[in-house]
Amino acid sequence: MIATTTEADLERAVALRKMKLIALALLLTAATIYVIARVFEDQGAAWGYIRAFSEAAMVGALADWFAVTALFRHPLGIPIPHTAIIPTRKDALGRSLGEFVETNFMSKDVLGERISGAHVGLRLGTWLADDANAGRASKAIVDVVHGAIEVVDDKEVEEGLARIVEGRIRAIAVAPLLGRAIDVGVQNGYHVRLLDAIFAGLQGFLAENRSTFRERLTHESPWWVPEVIDNRIFDKIYDGVDRFLLDVRAEPDHEVRISIANRTLAFAERLRTDPELLAKGEEIKEEVLAHPDMQAWVTSLWGETKQALLESTSSADSEINRRIAGALQRLGERLHDEPELQAKVDRWVAQAVGYLIDNYKTEVSALIESTIERWDGESTSRKIELQVGRDLQFIRINGTVVGGLAGLLIYTVTELLLK
Repeated sequence: MIATTTEADLERAVALRKMKLIALALLLTAATIYVIARVFEDQGAAWGYIRAFSEAAMVGALADWFAVTALFRHPLGIPIPHTAIIPTRKDALGRSLGEFVETNFMSKDVLGERISGAHVGLRLGTWLADDANAGRASKAIVDVVHGAIEVVDDKEVEEGLARIVEGRIRAIAVAPLLGRAIDVGVQNGYHVRLLDAIFAGLQGFLAENRSTFRERLTHESPWWVPEVIDNRIFDKIYDGVDRFLLDVRAEPDHEVRISIANRTLAFAERLRTDPELLAKGEEIKEEVLAHPDMQAWVTSLWGETKQALLESTSSADSEINRRIAGALQRLGERLHDEPELQAKVDRWVAQAVGYLIDNYKTEVSALIESTIERWDGESTSRKIELQVGRDLQFIRINGTVVGGLAGLLIYTVTELLLK
């Protein structure tokens, strides 16, 4: 695998070439001065000093060129032992680098100190308190939710949701729940409106079917009873029933109303305590759950929910996006104004980072090691040279200058001692 070359690497390559040319120019300058000094050395003592400086400068430049070059390749292509160190030992260097990062950087103390000084809670609060930032954060969250919904296995979610819904329904006893609902309805007077509607409906029913009932009486009455008597009997009964219904509707405390309410409450109590009704309620519940329409509804829950979520997360102006943005902004304002909440967030972040370090710091070392192992030796050497090669050229430059000064010093001391 060849290490990726980035735009920054291209810029570093240009800078490296410039520094190499400067170092080479110094070497050639020293060589030129040496040749000139050798030619004119007999014409004055000063030329000896110049020759000594330039000669030592060449030696220093060549020695440091060899040292720098040997890190990355064989000098002049000659496979001299202990040269081309990085290409031949890149795997060992990768392991050492991974261990170094793991030991010196993947430390709870080091990162904990950095996090505590970073004031993550305050910075996060300041950032989220801004409308635009809260909107961007909300959009990112919604995009993640949208993407996650699209890639989930619908069949598994449908089956899981169906099990949850059926489990929750089975966990609830139907009869006691219905009894409690009846109690609440009676206590809040909902049955009064229901009875009013029932009695009003009965009156309407009687009025609309008066002729039908009268005809029915004619068929049921003996033939020998005069019709005028049938009419009087029918009118008497019909008017009595109608007045009775009117009385019940008009009197909130009518004994019929009270009787119905008491019987309803008694039935609600039986729903909570009667084993037969309890068993019947569970039987009905199981029949409902087993019904194909019920099964189809349960399995369709995820499809409908998914479609609603996808629609609500597909637009930047959706209601869910605005609500999340508003919630994030309010959270940011709280974080900005409440030091206790800031400290809590800082602790959460520190704990999360500590957990990651304790459990995954070796993964960082392994990542560095495996990445460098996949690189080929030449590209690894080139990558590292681009990072540090420019600075290493200063070694060659310094070697040229320091070598020349050292040679000059040695020549000067020698001349003084011999004379």
